[in-house]
Amino acid sequence: MNSKRIFFTTYALPNIIQKLLKTLEEFLNGKVKRYNHRGFIEGDPVSIPHRFSRKEDIEISGFLTALISWGRRDIIVRSASDLMDRMEYQPYDFVMYAGSFELKRISGFYYRTFHADDLLFILEALRNIYQKKIGLEGLAATGFQNQKMVRDAIVSLREGLLKYPHLSRSEKHLANPATGSAAKRINMFLRWMVRKDDKGVDFGLWKSIPSSALMCPLDIHSGRVARKLGLLTRKQNDWKAVEELTANLRTFDPEDPVRYDYALFGMGVMEG
Repeated sequence: MNSKRIFFTTYALPNIIQKLLKTLEEFLNGKVKRYNHRGFIEGDPVSIPHRFSRKEDIEISGFLTALISWGRRDIIVRSASDLMDRMEYQPYDFVMYAGSFELKRISGFYYRTFHADDLLFILEALRNIYQKKIGLEGLAATGFQNQKMVRDAIVSLREGLLKYPHLSRSEKHLANPATGSAAKRINMFLRWMVRKDDKGVDFGLWKSIPSSALMCPLDIHSGRVARKLGLLTRKQNDWKAVEELTANLRTFDPEDPVRYDYALFGMGVMEG
């Protein structure tokens, strides 16, 4: 009996674990296939940057949309559409050339705790970095190049924007993984900009960061699903949880771990 138990422990158990992992991988791949397609775009915040074709318009509209992406998706899309309308659907030109008269059009904009003053600061900071030929990608790439970590790219984005005059209250809208934030909205924005496949949802515009380095966007919905599937044990939705979840997803696809964001999001939001 003891020898059989030892055999089960040393040989059979690893095989069982491998089969369970394979089953989980196949399950997740099926969910990715279900949600990662162009039909996903309609009704999702990513639909806003999909209204543009110029790189700068895509990344600026995407960034502004990502900053207000918490709450109900339909309300996010409605508010982001309102913002694009106020910018006359020319986000890059508006950032670069809007004068005091044009800026009055955004004076009444707000989304929950994101107010016109926060927006004006972001627009002014964007103007400065684009005038210097840096842009959002340049800010992110500067941080990423040090240790090839997306965490540093997000910190670099944040610090680069915060160099410009702002109210202290505006800082909360720029997540800081260095202090433990999961930075869900910025990780989602980076997925849009960096990741590329043949499904047409993500843009793959940024070449300075590889898809393999991306970190999975984590919120209450995806975190709940990840814990039920055994992909996440940490209770808090913070940066350490992002690292744990992404590391586990990399065991299934080291080159494109965040494609599983579609599976986790879809099950958490679409399937409840």
